Amino acid sequence: MSSLALNENEDGRGLLAKLMGTVRPEFRPEIVIPAPGSLVFNTEPCRIDKCERQRTVKGFCKSHYKRWLDQGRPELESFLASPGPLPVGDGPLAACTVTWCRFGSARRGLCISHHGFFSRSSETDVNKWLATLSPEPATERPECRLAFCDLWAQGNSPLCLNHKSRWHAIGTPDIDEFVARCESVGLDRFDFRCLADRPQLRLELQHALQCRHDERRASTRSSVVTPVIRLLTDSGVTSLLEWNLGQWAAFYSAGRVGRSHRHNGQLAFLRFAYTRLEDLAAGTGWESEYSRDVWALHRLGYTDTRGTLRFDKIPQPWLRTMAKRFIRWRLTSGREIIQARIDLLALNRFAAFLAHTIPHSDGPDCIDRGILERFLAELARDKRAVTSRGRDISSLNAFFAAIRRHDRAKDLPASANFYPEDFPRPAKRLPRALADHIMAQLDQPENLGKWTSPDSRLLTLILMRCGLRVGDACNLVSDGVVRDGDGAPYLRYMNRKMKREALVPLDEEVHTAILDQQRRVRERFPEGSNWLFPAPKMNPDGAKPLTTHSYRGQLEDWLERCDIRDEHGQEVRLTPHQWRHTFGTTLINRDVPQEVVRVLLDHTSAEMTAHYARLHDTTVRRHWEKARKVNINGDTITIDPQGPLAEASWAKQRLGRATQSLPNGFCGLPVQKTCPHANACLTCPMFVTTAEFLPQHQEQRRQTVQILSAAEARGQTRLIEMNQAVLHNLDRIIDSLDDTAPAEAAG
Repeated sequence: MSSLALNENEDGRGLLAKLMGTVRPEFRPEIVIPAPGSLVFNTEPCRIDKCERQRTVKGFCKSHYKRWLDQGRPELESFLASPGPLPVGDGPLAACTVTWCRFGSARRGLCISHHGFFSRSSETDVNKWLATLSPEPATERPECRLAFCDLWAQGNSPLCLNHKSRWHAIGTPDIDEFVARCESVGLDRFDFRCLADRPQLRLELQHALQCRHDERRASTRSSVVTPVIRLLTDSGVTSLLEWNLGQWAAFYSAGRVGRSHRHNGQLAFLRFAYTRLEDLAAGTGWESEYSRDVWALHRLGYTDTRGTLRFDKIPQPWLRTMAKRFIRWRLTSGREIIQARIDLLALNRFAAFLAHTIPHSDGPDCIDRGILERFLAELARDKRAVTSRGRDISSLNAFFAAIRRHDRAKDLPASANFYPEDFPRPAKRLPRALADHIMAQLDQPENLGKWTSPDSRLLTLILMRCGLRVGDACNLVSDGVVRDGDGAPYLRYMNRKMKREALVPLDEEVHTAILDQQRRVRERFPEGSNWLFPAPKMNPDGAKPLTTHSYRGQLEDWLERCDIRDEHGQEVRLTPHQWRHTFGTTLINRDVPQEVVRVLLDHTSAEMTAHYARLHDTTVRRHWEKARKVNINGDTITIDPQGPLAEASWAKQRLGRATQSLPNGFCGLPVQKTCPHANACLTCPMFVTTAEFLPQHQEQRRQTVQILSAAEARGQTRLIEMNQAVLHNLDRIIDSLDDTAPAEAAG
């Protein structure tokens, strides 16, 4: 940006005028001394006893840290035991040796007044002279303006004798400024006097300090800012925006000596000052940002991100204009930023395809079905996942529909459409539930105790026991526990994917842990925090929740400490979302109704929950394989679970259960055939039963005996013949099942 642009922008207000209207008075002095805790969040004093200076490194103030370095870095315990005198300026100043006098010592231990009395006396020994003095009555006198000095003010000056001398020695500056400088010794302070001849540049850095203060996201020490002030002084510029960030980084690197972690903080502050100044110069909101080819999201009101949306990769001006309108509409209609990014990436890829296929296109009239089919052919060669390619097609289809609906491109051919069959078919994947033996290791109290943070331990329990998404769990509010009419606790959370509140039941252990966490949050933030899991660092007011990135990093460290292994002895790596899959799958396999699981997971449709239900057949199959299957002759039917017919047999039995279930067993006849035996299943060779139907068989035997007795009394030969076969089969089935029922019950 040129100097002219700096001093005169589009709306007629110069950047300097904006700075003058933005930077508050407390950040404008030549030496800015922030209140403790405002820019450096740690307000604890130095570890050395009686030293009230602010701690910086290793818990020491700057002076004691330098003294520790000068002594060769001795053991901290020995240095703490014998640190030497307090830093210069922190000790009490000498007062007059006259016991009731609190004026500052001037000569021979006496104040100016008492030294005059002594010099005019005939006594030459001060101690003997002091012994001759009579106590004077206590009098009220003003004390020195400096809060830490208890000496009396000298004459008409607001300062004691000693501090008055220091004030004169530095040129009698403004008394308030002098007091502030003296009282801030050992604290962070920011000296801008070297930029006195460049007021705009000084205001730009003071504006950066003010932004750091207001945002409260990072501690800002003078040890970081002072080198940046010197750097800008040496650069000769009158404004940060005269150079771009690349030039500043190169200039900084050229003047850097050695390597230190402090250098990262210095360059970060320089970049911070530059971007905040750029924001001030450019303005915020759609009116100022829309015309740019790179949108800064924080200028559009998305304060939680410093990301951008880049339209500069779309070479066609007409397509870039339409893409901007489309993305703006998507964002303002409530779409998430991630969706806008997906849409823009799809448009970028389509623009690159058009640039290669139709280099000189000047409007949407070139986009017809033929072009889209060529794009689909090119997309099919893409090595990305099927779902990623499908998202591109979906975004482009939404783009075409939007520009038609909003009448933005009348010359767009009607054939410019994608159809359902154009989407690549993704393979259906099983839920990524964790194996039982892995969950058993993760849920062990010994392993849970290896969390170094109680916040993250509780968050892990909530993910395991409640099945929340990790983003929803990190953003739980501090008062999120509610109770129903019976007093049972529920966890209230915001389902950010569906944009609605939801509830999930809590067990006693998790509920108790949440109450403990609420207590810890109140102790850490007496004024309160909105979050159940406030961010552990750079969060002095509790305004920021724990980020998913932070939790994932802690999760990796915890897994490494626990040394979780799979069945092959390999180290287990997992994502927080796998706990949600495990939660849903476990419920399904415990025969919890699918609708209940849907409510617990807060799914919109049963189809989403059905993804977890796919493992339910495995549970039923396990019981089917364990059960002893008997035919009408009482013979056991055995099928090798690992054999080639196992899956086919299981599918047939499952279909039989679903379509041809009987009150005392199920039909083994293929569904394609019709039954020739009417209701005489006990004489049918296709009949199969298990021990679970033993009570029904016993009841049917009792009824069959009664029917036979009545038929014999009436001489009904045909009825006797039919039921004797049924009774014979029932006896064999019951005898066979009686032998296996106790064993199965024990198993």
